[in-house]
Amino acid sequence: MSALRRLSEEGRHTDAGAATLAIMLWAYLLDEDDPGDFRLLLSERRGTPVPDADWEEARRHLLKRIADLLHALDVRAGRDVLDAWETAWAVECEAPVIVPSDADPDGLVPLGPVAGYLVRHGRGGDLLHAYALRHPDLGGWSADSSGHRACADALARALAERGRDRVRAGQWSEALTDFSTAARLGRTLGAEDEAAVLRCARNVGRSRTGHGNSPVTRIHGLELAHALLPRDTSVAAELTAELVEQGRRVFQSDPPQSRKRFARALKVTPRDRDARAGLDDHVKADLRRVLDAGDRETKLRVGEVQGILRRDPEFAPARRWLGDYYVEQAVTAALRGRVPAARAAVRKLLQYDGPAGLPHGDVYVDQVLVDLLVGAARRTDTEDERVNLERRVKLLSTAEAVESPAPSSHVREQLDTAVLLLAEHLETTASPSDVIELFLQDHMRIGVSARFDHTVEAAYLNRARERERAGDLGGAQRDRACAGRIGAGLSPQGLLFGPGSHKPRHDDTGQEALF
Repeated sequence: MSALRRLSEEGRHTDAGAATLAIMLWAYLLDEDDPGDFRLLLSERRGTPVPDADWEEARRHLLKRIADLLHALDVRAGRDVLDAWETAWAVECEAPVIVPSDADPDGLVPLGPVAGYLVRHGRGGDLLHAYALRHPDLGGWSADSSGHRACADALARALAERGRDRVRAGQWSEALTDFSTAARLGRTLGAEDEAAVLRCARNVGRSRTGHGNSPVTRIHGLELAHALLPRDTSVAAELTAELVEQGRRVFQSDPPQSRKRFARALKVTPRDRDARAGLDDHVKADLRRVLDAGDRETKLRVGEVQGILRRDPEFAPARRWLGDYYVEQAVTAALRGRVPAARAAVRKLLQYDGPAGLPHGDVYVDQVLVDLLVGAARRTDTEDERVNLERRVKLLSTAEAVESPAPSSHVREQLDTAVLLLAEHLETTASPSDVIELFLQDHMRIGVSARFDHTVEAAYLNRARERERAGDLGGAQRDRACAGRIGAGLSPQGLLFGPGSHKPRHDDTGQEALF
């Protein structure tokens, strides 16, 4: 006792090493089994044995004096129950376990034995209070975390006990939080715990009078209860009904939140009709906005719309949207050269927006695809005229390729017109090389349009002059030769640059000589 007082006077009363040594010595000397023969030592010094009653009374008195002194030092140092000398002394007296603490350098004993002692002696609340001050993030309390593993069992037991106390006090949300954290720390709920959770589920977010009810609190509490009792159908039904009710309540005022409520309800109870109907109503509203109001911000998923049509085959907006969707898919795939994918999209289109009872063979599918491409070529997507003209040429060229080997004259005529318009636009807004590049794509042959021939010839001559100014005499000479052949109508003669690599679409006029 005097040694401890001297440590206190020297300011060493918070020295964990010194306290550990003192507690070990006291516990050793005062142990019930008297391993140090302390009682015998006293008997020898007194010259007479120490009576049992006197020994026990003195031992209890000394234990209390030590505990009181340690408590006073703990209060002075501001130590909590997890690293208090008083707690370490009590733990050692109960079962000698003192070892250097690896988990908490400020503690006298490891946290695991301390936490277990506090719970066993009805001080779970003190344990939780001190532990929460050190670890305020309750969501991080988990048996999987190395920082919490040492005292996870004791914490879980303390939380369950506090949860039951809170149920008796009507603190439903707080109790569910305690049970949820206890489960995360590895506790398996017993029958008493499950009954308490069910009682919370019936009452959370509700008041006896109905005033002050909180739907948000109730949904959160029911989510915790459902996670704790996933097989309990009554909790799942309560949660589903509450989610559906709140989804309907904010259907107009907060559509995203409403959609989340319905989706969650459907996940809790996959076949719930009310939840499915709520989600379907949102998709139907989106369809009407997209189709009737031209809302481009709202994004729809094809699976959602197909589901609507399966459940409500008479809902025309869904069929119309799917038709538009597969038209776009077909045109986009064809533009990218993926003709098989474009044909597959056309078949889907015919499934939702095609004539009933007619065969959908390959020829019919190709004709529909050609019509879609020709129709798309009439539309303009941007304000950039060059982009629109190039897209039109690409669409009509693809349509002609789909119709091969016997393309229709109306597609060919539209393609020729589009190529001419693009060439004239490039002549006035771009470089001669852009016009020549269009010509070399072989969309139109020499001799079909005199205006096109003249435009290409002029492009070669203009580029020849540019090359002469740049000192590229060989390139200028080749451009002039090409211009001469175009001006002469490409009369048959030897190829300029080797054999051609493109299929002729018209009678051979000798244009292969320019490739």
